[in-house]
Amino acid sequence: MVKWIQVMALAAVLCLTGAMAYAQGAGSEWETLQQEARKLYRAGKYDQAVIVAKKALELAEKSVGPNHPDVATSLNNLAGIYRAQGQYAQAEPLYRRSLVIREKALGPDHPDVATSLRNLALLYRATQRTTEAEQLEERAAKIKANDK
Repeated sequence: MVKWIQVMALAAVLCLTGAMAYAQGAGSEWETLQQEARKLYRAGKYDQAVIVAKKALELAEKSVGPNHPDVATSLNNLAGIYRAQGQYAQAEPLYRRSLVIREKALGPDHPDVATSLRNLALLYRATQRTTEAEQLEERAAKIKANDK
């Protein structure tokens, strides 16, 4: 039993050390990439924005694992660039994955989940999937109302 507790304590320390390293190094690089992708997106330089957003996603996945909220943010941003280009087939699985990560990591009623729901709803509206869009919008509105 004591040995098991020691192993668990060591695992916790290693996880904390990894999170601290991410916050000090990769996290700031990830944030810089996110900001650059947003800047390129706002400038209408979508092809360049996609490249930078993919780098941010790759860095987040390597640094914090595939199910971290930062990965969800990167997925959401990359999907938004694709949606702006009318590349709905590329955007949809990214929005869906972002939503799943946020629901699991943050809980189903977190404001970031509502953001993912609204963004996926926008894609559904753009692709004439009105019923699906309305369902997502209703759920997002409930989260927003409960957040106040």
